[in-house]
Amino acid sequence: MTKSSASPNASVALPTLVAAYVAASNNFDLERLMSSFAEDALVNDQLRDYWGKPAIREWAKRDIIGERLTMNVTKVINHYNNFIVTANVDGNFDKRGLPDPLVLAFYFAAQSDLIVQLIILRNRYDI
Repeated sequence: MTKSSASPNASVALPTLVAAYVAASNNFDLERLMSSFAEDALVNDQLRDYWGKPAIREWAKRDIIGERLTMNVTKVINHYNNFIVTANVDGNFDKRGLPDPLVLAFYFAAQSDLIVQLIILRNRYDI
């Protein structure tokens, strides 16, 4: 599945697992968010690793739920059953020095309908 749109408000087809993650994030639902991860999953956000559900829970509680982070998905690429999701991100975090909109890439790897790896990057095109 590859679907892209130029408009950030256009509907983007999301794989079920990714849709569940995005919905849980946008609804600030920690338990639903956690149910999308495997027990030994890895999240890398802001160049920091969070291994396993206990560490991921603390990260999500602080940086997703606590910061009221929302995602407006603009593009999804299926690359060998891994999903690269581009989204405009907003929330109550410190935005000083960040572009508006803040565009992040979420690299999802899944196994047995659970996220086993999520890497979040701010890709730069100006260098």
